[in-house]
Amino acid sequence: MAGLLDRDGYHMVADPDDAETVVINTCGFIGDARAESYRAIEEMLQLKRQGLVRRVVVAGCLAEREREALLDRYPEIDRLVGVFARDDIAAAVNSLPILEETRSAVAEAEPTPPVGQRSLFRPAPSPPLSDSGRRRITLPHLAYLKIAEGCNRLCSFCSIPQMRGPYASKPIAEVVAEAEELAADGVRELVLVAQDTTFYGLDIERRPMLAELLQRLDQVEGLAWIRVMYLYPMYVTDELIETIAGGAKIVPYLDMPLQHISDEVLRRMRRQVNGRQTEELLDRLRGRIKSIAMRTTLLTGFPGETEEQFEELLEFVRRQRFERLGVFAFSNEPGTAAADLDQHLPEEVKLTRRERLMATQQEIAFAWNASQIGKRLDVMIDGQVPGQRTAYVGRTWADAPEVDGQVYVTGQNLVPGQIVPCEIVAAKEYDLIAVACE
Repeated sequence: MAGLLDRDGYHMVADPDDAETVVINTCGFIGDARAESYRAIEEMLQLKRQGLVRRVVVAGCLAEREREALLDRYPEIDRLVGVFARDDIAAAVNSLPILEETRSAVAEAEPTPPVGQRSLFRPAPSPPLSDSGRRRITLPHLAYLKIAEGCNRLCSFCSIPQMRGPYASKPIAEVVAEAEELAADGVRELVLVAQDTTFYGLDIERRPMLAELLQRLDQVEGLAWIRVMYLYPMYVTDELIETIAGGAKIVPYLDMPLQHISDEVLRRMRRQVNGRQTEELLDRLRGRIKSIAMRTTLLTGFPGETEEQFEELLEFVRRQRFERLGVFAFSNEPGTAAADLDQHLPEEVKLTRRERLMATQQEIAFAWNASQIGKRLDVMIDGQVPGQRTAYVGRTWADAPEVDGQVYVTGQNLVPGQIVPCEIVAAKEYDLIAVACE
């Protein structure tokens, strides 16, 4: 969207107080995400009432999920743009009345169009919309690359298929072309994302094609690290494991949300795998990919989860000792199959179990960090610590951007995107302290 607005003559400003139009890209996945989106909308609408912002456009998943109900809740929204109308963002902004010379006139200067004229939605395209021509707002050496849209899983707790539609893979040639464009723009680390990356290709050729895609991306000049996120624990083939293990640029880091280990809970979640299959897969991955760092996401307080089943989950975490782990408390999402299940648990129980699981994982994570002291590890430099001439911050292969820990590096004349051999000299909670070796 930012790239499309750029091409239409708009430019970004650092502060919404200086903006003619604010575009809010929302999330609607779980209750906490919706609450965050509502707060952002309310904050921007307050600026609009004060005459500091002229127009407010709301886009993304919450817009797709709630549609006109969002306009009923916030009638001052000027335009609503659904997920698959993303490429119409410039047209939506262009259709707004031109900003007057003075900002003293507030929104009543123009009448608010009817709801139907303020909403823009389109059906899910197949293949997905192209992501070329982006204006990136990540670090210059880092980019996320979406390889597919939508999801064919029917997990009972998840609302994503309602918002994003059925699974649709981007053709390999298109993904590679986007990766080459990003590499030419200075990207060193490419993070592959989709609602389910292991399903990639099944909708095109009825076979998993993630391994083939990774083999092609491994040849893209300029890239140094390729990181794969959101693997579902199905369709992890031997070819995929060998590709990750032998790739020149594919880091041994896999993010595989597992949700639970109890067979009964997994059945009620409609996960299509059981506990034994999950543990066998983890054994295969750890046995064949050297120095692998595993990240997973778990869910506590699912309807009907007993204390015994939760203890089984705790023991699973203690046994597997995941290098990285996040936990969500179950969010009862309207329209999902889980909303109709019986035995919903009190919020206090869900949150307490989340805290207990995170406390268990914290000991494991801190111990793993302590075990890195004295090792020599490559660190991707993300930037300089503000006000510190010889202090930098970066990440190892085991740290995905935004979700994992960081490495604080002492060195000279380091630059963002540089991969620096470092000696780990200390650990501080989830972060590491290092000295550059060269």
